[in-house]
Amino acid sequence: MTAIAVTIAGSDSGGGAGIQADLKTFSALGAYGASVITAITAQNTRGVTAVEDISPAIVKAQMDAVFSDLAVGAVKIGMVSRGETIAIIADGLRRYGRMAVLDPVMVATSGDALLRPDAIAALSEQLLPLALIATPNLPEAALLTGRAIATDEAEMAHQAQIILKAGARSVLIKGGHGHGPEATDILFDGGNPVRLTAPRIETTNDHGTGCTLSAAIAAGLAGGMSLADAVIAAKDYLHGAIVAAGDLKVGQGRGPVHHFHRWWRPDVR
Repeated sequence: MTAIAVTIAGSDSGGGAGIQADLKTFSALGAYGASVITAITAQNTRGVTAVEDISPAIVKAQMDAVFSDLAVGAVKIGMVSRGETIAIIADGLRRYGRMAVLDPVMVATSGDALLRPDAIAALSEQLLPLALIATPNLPEAALLTGRAIATDEAEMAHQAQIILKAGARSVLIKGGHGHGPEATDILFDGGNPVRLTAPRIETTNDHGTGCTLSAAIAAGLAGGMSLADAVIAAKDYLHGAIVAAGDLKVGQGRGPVHHFHRWWRPDVR
């Protein structure tokens, strides 16, 4: 049976993040990708210059079209900047009996804000309880919990517990914004935390890393993996995509990761 994953997120005109990154990731990992677009952004590797939200009615229509027809195995939720749209998505997930990989996209890699302050509460109250896993980075976890950005694993664990109490079944706090020779993500699910460590890569080609990781988890779930296995496989895939990102030489700012690094490299085509 074909593994099908759906991304509910914003469009990145530069192709490195959002819907575009998610669909590339699904395809690279063997899942058929469908989409529900929540916003259109005018952006490139140097930043976001404009954002236009899709109306909640069209978001609902897209969800109804996709979920009423396709045998969806996993859902990834990314950029959703309006409280009204968050309510529509939550209602759709409940009606169609789906739980999601929630990537609480609040700030772009360039530093541009992507989530309105009044939508943070809606996301916490309505989407976290429907999340099989939430995947915040350190700044996003701080915003969700109202605390300072974690600087050690004890604080990461404390913030994870707050997010779990908000309703998420599990949370992966990503340490890519931290410091030191290793980047450590920690998976919390109420049991023993699972530390996922990889060498920290000093690069400016990291646009779309959060989108890519959450989409990779969704692809693994759609393919029948357990949550822990999907997270481990996703981190391995993303690490390879970051290592190979410098080969692409895309744009003049923070370049995208190489989603198809396992399939082709520019220097060997």
